[in-house]
Amino acid sequence: MGRHHWKKIWVGSAGNMVEWFDWFVYASFATYFAGAFFPHGNPTAQLMNTAGIFAVGFFMRPVGGWLLGRVGDRRGRKAALTLTVSLMSASAVLIAIAPTYTVAGYGGALVLLVARLLQGLSVGGEYAASATYLTEASEPGSRGFASSFQYVSMTAGQILGLGLQIVLQRTLSDAALHSYGWRIPFVVGALGAAVVFYLRRTMLETEVYAEDTSHAEERGTLRALWRHRREAFLVVALTMGGTVAYYTYTTYLTKYLSNSAGLPKQTATLVSFTALIVFACLQPLAGRLSDRVGRRPLLITFAVGSTLLTVPIMTLLRHADGYWPALGLSLLALVVVTGYTSINACVKAELFPTGVRALGVALPYALANALFGGTAEYVALWFKNAGVESGFSWYVAGCAAVSLVVYLSMRETKDLDLARADEAEESSLTTAS
Repeated sequence: MGRHHWKKIWVGSAGNMVEWFDWFVYASFATYFAGAFFPHGNPTAQLMNTAGIFAVGFFMRPVGGWLLGRVGDRRGRKAALTLTVSLMSASAVLIAIAPTYTVAGYGGALVLLVARLLQGLSVGGEYAASATYLTEASEPGSRGFASSFQYVSMTAGQILGLGLQIVLQRTLSDAALHSYGWRIPFVVGALGAAVVFYLRRTMLETEVYAEDTSHAEERGTLRALWRHRREAFLVVALTMGGTVAYYTYTTYLTKYLSNSAGLPKQTATLVSFTALIVFACLQPLAGRLSDRVGRRPLLITFAVGSTLLTVPIMTLLRHADGYWPALGLSLLALVVVTGYTSINACVKAELFPTGVRALGVALPYALANALFGGTAEYVALWFKNAGVESGFSWYVAGCAAVSLVVYLSMRETKDLDLARADEAEESSLTTAS
């Protein structure tokens, strides 16, 4: 892969990293600010309130997917990526300055809600714009490898968030973290977004988009997407199991180890931090493997592993009594999830033609995340509050089993020519009939 392509991947990934830093620090610092906005109730109830607002952000993602996907198809990937990071910066500032319950009653929670809606709007478009950009910017035989950096950058954002949390935990008292320390990461996120905004203003458009000759009035429209509804429904189904598993072992893991296994918050955070570093390193390796053996083998491996191993892993994690047992089980889970995360970006982008690629990835993916990814943490806490915590493990395994059926029946996309995706689809449908 040449220097020209590496530059595109770096700029796209850097923005994605900041986007997901802001998105995930909300989840990782929720245990510290839950009481500031929702002072009444037990700790689990407070977390459910903040998790509910976290989930609301996901329900804005379909709106962001439609709006920013349309921008990406009609005005270019660069325009969409610049707009998403601007929205994310604004949301980070709002959370950083949100007043607490003692200052403004539930007005602070309202500010928190507005910020999460903006984040949902931003991330709803960021995923698709980034997935499309990284896939189109790479060489044909390296799309799996290049697009894997989307989850490298997403995970890097979370690693930075957890790393900052570890630093703050070791430099500030617990009282200080609950009082004002939780605001620090949102200030950092806003500053990082400003830097990325500058980088994205100077980024290069992809050649595949620049050379697209499809009718301008048809680009990024719902009418055009409806002609590819089979692929859109496929994106929803293949995302279902992967997004639930991903959010279970990333955003929810720290709370699970702290709130259910009883590990100290510092230990739980360190487990997540270490596991995510290994997880990030695995993504390019798995992406490169998919360029050789295909996308379907990795997806099928993930689904089988997640279906069969989720219940045992989650059960053992609940009884983990220290750092090393918790880390080992977390790594096992994330190795399984890598079969999905490393290649899901390029698989979805490879399903659609250029003129509707950003919207085609954005809207159905955002819908799947709103229904399954965004609600995963809330569903987990609901099961726990109801006294049947093990039910959540079966829920995750069931979602993976549904996706497995899709992986077994979908076509391979590894060698597809992105510029001729429409023709490849018509050929495959003609052959099938």
